[in-house]
Amino acid sequence: MTKPKILVSRRWPQAVEDVMKQKYDVTFNISDEPLSTTAFKEALSVYDAILPTVTDKISSDVFEVKNPRTKIFGNYGVGYSHIDIPAAKAAGITVSNTPDVLSDCTADITLTLMLMAARRAGEGEREVRSGNWSGWRPNHLIGTRITGKTLGIIGYGRIGREVAKRAHFGFGMKIIVQNRSKINNDVLIRTNAQQVDNLDELLEKSDFISLHCPGGTENKHLISSKQFKKMKNTAILINTARGEVVDDEALISALRENQIAAVGLDVFNDEPNINPGLLKFQNAILLPHLGSATQETREAMGFRVLDNIADFFEGKVPRDRVA
Repeated sequence: MTKPKILVSRRWPQAVEDVMKQKYDVTFNISDEPLSTTAFKEALSVYDAILPTVTDKISSDVFEVKNPRTKIFGNYGVGYSHIDIPAAKAAGITVSNTPDVLSDCTADITLTLMLMAARRAGEGEREVRSGNWSGWRPNHLIGTRITGKTLGIIGYGRIGREVAKRAHFGFGMKIIVQNRSKINNDVLIRTNAQQVDNLDELLEKSDFISLHCPGGTENKHLISSKQFKKMKNTAILINTARGEVVDDEALISALRENQIAAVGLDVFNDEPNINPGLLKFQNAILLPHLGSATQETREAMGFRVLDNIADFFEGKVPRDRVA
């Protein structure tokens, strides 16, 4: 029996690639650089399945292929705003993602950013490495504690709930959430969380604000100039969701005008290109999209993709179908 032809757009953990080689006629992108629109268009006529990642910009132009051979995009990641979903549907292509398996590690990196920003860890580490540390003194690099503070979570899905659990039980934080749909009380009560009616209320009350909402056009620049004005000037903003959720220019202005105390970012607009204005601020913690970057999670993501395409080729609905 002929094995389905699979294109993998970036290199994956070796353990997953080894399994893939056994099951499929697989082609790996050896260069491990993002593929072009032209390359994706050509691939639609050659492969039965394409396995993209968040680094792949799959616009409507990609789907301008008559009678594509490709019938499923098995996305390596939970977010899929980089794929034009309406265009994929119109082309008759199924899209799946990888929920659940990266919730813990993304929540961990969220707390990492919170602590780094609150305790000015980035500044301190750079000072030590530069040889400019002159020793302990009472007023040196004074930050803020997170214990007992109010954490506002925007988007209360799997990752948001894991962040709440760590913050509430680990640091005694008060949790308030804003979500596009109503959260069941049995979920809120697990961390004694309160759901507020609107975004402004959350911004006004929170000491820390953590973004866990989907990206895409629906939430583009959800946090912009108006929202920064609602925040406390001691607030710290954390984004591990998608870069487009935050307006870069508004963020730069807020940091420059001291409208907020600090920001922690693991995602950016137009990755890997970072707005150079952000690099000027010592109180901006900038990580290179490390949210799911553990061996356990990256392997689990890969095997989840394989589960989805296996479902598809067996004539079943993929367990994580999003389109």
